[in-house]
Order: sequence, then C-alpha cells, then structure tokens
Amino acid sequence: MAIGVDTPGYGQSDVPKEQPTIHDYAECVMNIIKDLGLEKTAVLGHHTGACIAAELAVMKPDLITQVILNGPPLMTGEEKQVMIKAIEQAPVTVPQKDGSHLIDLWNKRIGFTPGWTNVEAMHRGVVQMLRADKNDFFGFQAAFEQDLHGLLLKIEQPTMILTNTGDDIYFAALRAKEIRPDFLFKELSGGTHDIVDEQPEAWAEIVTEFFFEKK
Repeated sequence: MAIGVDTPGYGQSDVPKEQPTIHDYAECVMNIIKDLGLEKTAVLGHHTGACIAAELAVMKPDLITQVILNGPPLMTGEEKQVMIKAIEQAPVTVPQKDGSHLIDLWNKRIGFTPGWTNVEAMHRGVVQMLRADKNDFFGFQAAFEQDLHGLLLKIEQPTMILTNTGDDIYFAALRAKEIRPDFLFKELSGGTHDIVDEQPEAWAEIVTEFFFEKK
C-alpha cells in the first residue's frame, strides 16, 4: 500500500500559521503513521520530501525500514542563498479581474523549470502553486534550514538516492552520493524536477524494485 502525504500548507492540507521546520513536517507524518497503526514502514520523499524522509529515518530508526531520497537538496550555504534570492525576486501573483495573474503564474513556473516538455505536469504544478498561495515558500525555507549533511551521515536503514540528469539540483544528488557511497544510487536520463510525472513508469519501476526486492 502506498500513501501520498500532503505536506502541511500544500495540496489540500491545512496551512501552518508560522514557518515550519523539517522536524515539524516529520512530526506530522509520524502522526499519520501512528493513526494508520503501522508498526513498520518505508518512506520516500522528493526534494523537500527527501529532507523529511531523512529526518524520519533518524528520528525513528526502529519504525522506518527503508528510505528513498529522490533529489536530496544537499546544497552549500551559497547555493541556498542563490535559490532563495531567485524565489524572492520572482513576481508576486496578485489576482486580476481579467485572469492575467494565471498567465503570470504559468510563466513563473516555466522560468523555474528549464527544459520542460510535459504540459500536463506543468499544469499540475501550477495548480499546486495556486493552492499553496503565499505559503509556497515554507517548504523551501524549511529545507534550507535543515542540516541534511549531518542527517545523511546518521541514516542506518537501507537507502537509495534517486535522481534524474535534468533535475535542476542534480548536482546535489551527486554530492549526496559522494557522502554516502554505500547507498544505492539510481538515475533517470533527462526530465526536470517534474520527473515523477514525466517518466512515471520508469520512476515507479525503480522505486518498487528497491522497496520490494527479495532480501
């Protein structure tokens, strides 16, 4: 059974009243695991989700059995500042009577997705941005404040780093591979940060093979 979790403030979840930390997000996932009555579970996270998965693996080593870090954002302080600046300088979407703000939002996401080719993936991404509204930055900020490097060194479960060569932070996944060469490493060719939508069959095959391979 696979369960997709909306990070607080995204999807159709409630919006946090203040800036959460990755630990806060992980606690929310823990509440879901507890409510479902799961004694053991594997976790997978993409980008900020990878930060949450790493946090959970270290928080609850007896509960988390396997980990997939999809595009772990292991970046330097300088790289984080460049991304924060780009996000902060992006035009703020203000609703307009003629609906032109929707075009502005579409173009904003295109600007952050070089090499995109899948219009359906782009559409879903824009819808999620609309749902998150002004809280869209929460996830980025939480990820940038986490010590992902330190957490990677503490993970003891069987772990896979999954990435794709077209991801805008592909370099960060390669850096994570260098830090933990004992982790399984898999990469898909091309794509963008929407790889899950762009190459769903290939992506799912790698994920299921890791989680369900015979031990």
